[in-house]
Amino acid sequence: MDSSQNRYNQRGVSSSKEEVHKIVDHLDRGLFPGAFCKITTDLLTGNQELCNLIHSDGAGTKSILGYLWYRETGDPKVFHGIAQDSIVMNLDDLACVGIWDRIVLSSTVNRNAKNFPGEALAALIEGTEEFLENLRSLGISVESGGGETADVGDLTGTVTIDSCAVAIAKRKDIIDNQNILPGLAIVGFSSCGQATYEKCENSGIGSNGLTSARHELLSKHYLEKYPESFDPETNPEYLYCGPHRMQDSLPQSQLKVGEALLSPTRTYLPVARKIIEECREQVRGLVHCSGGGQTKCTRFGNQVHHIKDNLFESPPLFQEIQKVSGTSDQEMYQVYNMGHRFEAYCDPEAVDALIGIGNSFGLEAKRVGYTEESKKEDRSNHLEIKLDGKTLAYGR
Repeated sequence: MDSSQNRYNQRGVSSSKEEVHKIVDHLDRGLFPGAFCKITTDLLTGNQELCNLIHSDGAGTKSILGYLWYRETGDPKVFHGIAQDSIVMNLDDLACVGIWDRIVLSSTVNRNAKNFPGEALAALIEGTEEFLENLRSLGISVESGGGETADVGDLTGTVTIDSCAVAIAKRKDIIDNQNILPGLAIVGFSSCGQATYEKCENSGIGSNGLTSARHELLSKHYLEKYPESFDPETNPEYLYCGPHRMQDSLPQSQLKVGEALLSPTRTYLPVARKIIEECREQVRGLVHCSGGGQTKCTRFGNQVHHIKDNLFESPPLFQEIQKVSGTSDQEMYQVYNMGHRFEAYCDPEAVDALIGIGNSFGLEAKRVGYTEESKKEDRSNHLEIKLDGKTLAYGR
């Protein structure tokens, strides 16, 4: 079997985005260079005590999974979840700098109108409004600022959904991950199960790694029936090479394969809000384990050796992806969250309080690791994951 990294590259995706970071890492990083998101001076009001944040992200290729489900079942409501995916990938990044309130969102939908008709677009818009209303019911002040729908059949065979979030915050309230230093505990919050504010069980997948998850799990049925759902320049060997249809049962789970892949990205905003309100002085940093999976943390902190020695058991969906694809542990933990998608770096004495906050929302939480001084000659950040008697090493 080809190496897992080669399979990722053949599909036009990158787990590390090294070529992107080579460019953006040398650009101005804003008022708080070590923060999870770029933060700028407040040009909107000119108030020197405030700062601005504008953030863009989206549902990625998870929208294609929504498209496949829609075409197979005829149910456009699947796009309610895709709307949530796009929004959460922005809001949970904002949560990592301490912003969870007074946010304005805008969305951009690029569609092929022949394949993504009006009823699907209506469901997407309905899903956006429904999710924002749910957040407001939880005390999260977020409003829609409208958006744009573009019919671009030459650019996409199906649909892409992206969002942009804007907020103004007090500089003194910003959480700066530059304060992630040696001597801290890492508390992880489970990505699977069902939080008190969720309507159904979550597989934990989020919105990262879905290009490979889709092709590794789903069968050639989708290659033959939906050519608009993949790049025709890709070698067919790497397209839809799995054993499953979307309606198949996922092993060791109550979910169907399609349901697991489509689990709406969980927001940790209610959790982050409570952490900030109750433990702000003891929390040094927050990380959303999105692009880069469990290695995302290496991009944050100051001369830190991150050690994760007590991770959650891998949820059934990730186990099945690894089983059918033969992907190595090294690559799985760099692509997927593998069990927790949100982590707090705190003083050791605050661990129990943070676990209690997670539990209060029905989420499993635990100390998953700790930080110590970097062992690199150049003092750069690096990570070790201790797993089943072996160590996975990652370094920038």
